Amino acid sequence: MRLSLRDGIVLGFAALSVFFHLYLIFSGLLPNLVTRPLHLLLALPWIFFIGAGGSRLSRYAGYATGLIGGACAAYIVLNREALMDQYGAIQGWLQHAVAAILILLALEMARRSIKAVLPGIAVLVIAYGLLGQHIPGSFGHAGIPLDYFLGTLVIAEGGLWSSLTGISVEVIAPFIILGCFISAGEAGTGFMSFATQFAGRMRAGAAKVSIIASALYGTISGSASANTASTGTVTIPAMKRLGYPPSFAAAVEAVASTGGQIMPPLMGAGVFVMAELLRRPYTELMILSTLPAFLFFLAAWAGVHHYAVRHDLAAMRSADLPGWGVVARTAPFFLAPFTLLVVMLLFTRFTAPYAAAMATLLTVILLLIDSAGRPSVTRWFARMQDGLVSSARQIAGIAAILICASLIVGVFHMTGLGVKITSVILSLSGGSLWPALLLTALASLVLGMELPTTAAYVICIAVAGPALVELGLPELYAHMFVFWYALLCTITPPVCGNVFIAAGIAETPWGPVAANSMRLGVGLFLVPLGFIANPSLLMLIEAPALALLAAVKVGLGVWLLSFAAIDLGRQPLLSIGALAAGIGLLLFFGV
Repeated sequence: MRLSLRDGIVLGFAALSVFFHLYLIFSGLLPNLVTRPLHLLLALPWIFFIGAGGSRLSRYAGYATGLIGGACAAYIVLNREALMDQYGAIQGWLQHAVAAILILLALEMARRSIKAVLPGIAVLVIAYGLLGQHIPGSFGHAGIPLDYFLGTLVIAEGGLWSSLTGISVEVIAPFIILGCFISAGEAGTGFMSFATQFAGRMRAGAAKVSIIASALYGTISGSASANTASTGTVTIPAMKRLGYPPSFAAAVEAVASTGGQIMPPLMGAGVFVMAELLRRPYTELMILSTLPAFLFFLAAWAGVHHYAVRHDLAAMRSADLPGWGVVARTAPFFLAPFTLLVVMLLFTRFTAPYAAAMATLLTVILLLIDSAGRPSVTRWFARMQDGLVSSARQIAGIAAILICASLIVGVFHMTGLGVKITSVILSLSGGSLWPALLLTALASLVLGMELPTTAAYVICIAVAGPALVELGLPELYAHMFVFWYALLCTITPPVCGNVFIAAGIAETPWGPVAANSMRLGVGLFLVPLGFIANPSLLMLIEAPALALLAAVKVGLGVWLLSFAAIDLGRQPLLSIGALAAGIGLLLFFGV
């Protein structure tokens, strides 16, 4: 298989990034001011060089920005020991220039990766850090010398090279690599065949296939948009061929794929950030998230089922089912690395990144063969290329988000801005938990409309988390609550990324898709309130029996509320649907 010069360069960048992040797992401890700037350096080609569009001037500006930024990141690495001796204060015009360039670079990386909202927030927060001493009243601050302000953000570990960036380097990257390599092989065929064989014969079988396939894809991806784009290209046309309304078909996929970011074991990048902020093991959060994840997909399943009953949606034809033989041949490509990962996470003392690396190694071996057991070196090379390039590109995207978010969190810590906003939330809520929860949920949804889930979660928990904890909510519940609502923005109008992707695949206007998504997923918006009202739901480790009982209770509430969402609007207000809604809410918040 011959590669063009350009493809060879791209593959070289990809291999360098993947091998660097895997090497860190086995290399022992390396200084943070080496690994984290190198993480940024390896992200630059994917943001400024590869796939750069626009006019010639714009491309050249991108090339120059990437090269200058790379030189500044290399400066930090090469001068690490001298910089550490400066105790967080920069010195001289060169270091001031390097600091300014790296901050602007982080902002531009985020802008190119996820548009202007996150860097816009970062600019406002940095401006507050520089000029907040001129703000009168309690919202001002005493002022921070420029040398220490820039030094904390650039040569210490309070800004660009904070623990958030460390999570991106050390934990998220290995799991991204695992997910991309699994996706490059037969795993997708494996979980699609299983989902189709298992659910295809049921009422609205194609829609339920979408839910199971999205849940399984979520175990290896942790990305809602990638889930929609991959499984949706199969499930949405299948639903349309069976006569399902296009807006319904797209809504099913949009809602189901949203759960990919809370589906153990991989989950999304946000859970690794949560583990760091809570100082709790990732495996513990993985276990505690199992019941909420189940309730998420139960809510999606219930909405589809009730819609199918009302509209008499058909099952799939027997001829369209793959058969258990195909499932048996293809499922191991998904189950083998998945099982190895879970076993190492739960039953050994190896770290999560090491477990991900071992599962990746097994996956690389499996890429050599197809579902019939036939080996092919040419096919293996093509799959490896796909896995390497996808991994490096996704690592760069996450790096851009978390490095920019690190600037925001760093200024919060330096200025105490988060504490001041917390006092505003406490004041608006009147010192009561439930109004504060509703304000936080609204803030998470609003932030999530324009930001990736992880960035929205990081900013909102930094602002609202302390207020919720001060009102008596345990930290774990505050973090899970904020993360859940940041996740749901993907189906919440007016900016609902999953809805737009699914509507594009279905070739239908996004408005009806969004409306159907909200109806199908109504239970999803109440589950976070459910685990606040039923704290034992997040106690699967300490009190498994109570956790399971709470899951049954909340699950029944989800089922009834999903029925009500489909029934109400088509029936009088005093109807079976209204009764179901009342009982569902009682199960959530009462008995």
